[in-house]
Amino acid sequence: QMDNLMMRIVDIIYSIPMIIYVILLMVVIGPGLKSIFITLGIAYWASMARIVRSEIMRLRNEEFVLAARVVGASPRRMLLRHLIPNAMGPILVTLTLSIPSAIFTEAFLSFVGLGVSAPMASWGVMSNDALGTLAIYPWQLFFPAAAISITILGFNFLGDGLRDALDPRLRK
Repeated sequence: QMDNLMMRIVDIIYSIPMIIYVILLMVVIGPGLKSIFITLGIAYWASMARIVRSEIMRLRNEEFVLAARVVGASPRRMLLRHLIPNAMGPILVTLTLSIPSAIFTEAFLSFVGLGVSAPMASWGVMSNDALGTLAIYPWQLFFPAAAISITILGFNFLGDGLRDALDPRLRK
């Protein structure tokens, strides 16, 4: 069955630590933003696929899907009109938690030297550069940390607003 095959592939991807992806892609592609994007895409795709699958599997057994099936709705219509809109809440919550995690991961990888290199701007590179002058110029570390915090807070507010707007259970 295709579902079992895809989930075994997700399990394999999920079981390999992300730092292995980073090191392998640094060797194959070279350091830079392209390898970071590919690494984050591989790592975060697996967890999102599990969330989406579990939500669809849970909703598939609900009464409104059975009612749509009895009425004669096609599988495409059930997916587009019933399953996806009802699964958007948990998917958006997971996405809002994944984006800040991806921001922290990129900043960490750039901070330790596995991400983007110094000419490119990254909050991790800025934080690493600020460590040398922390006693004299502490604001050089404050500004990248504040930018990360404000961005994460913004994504959380955006996710909450989207969840409230797209959740069919809250519609009247």
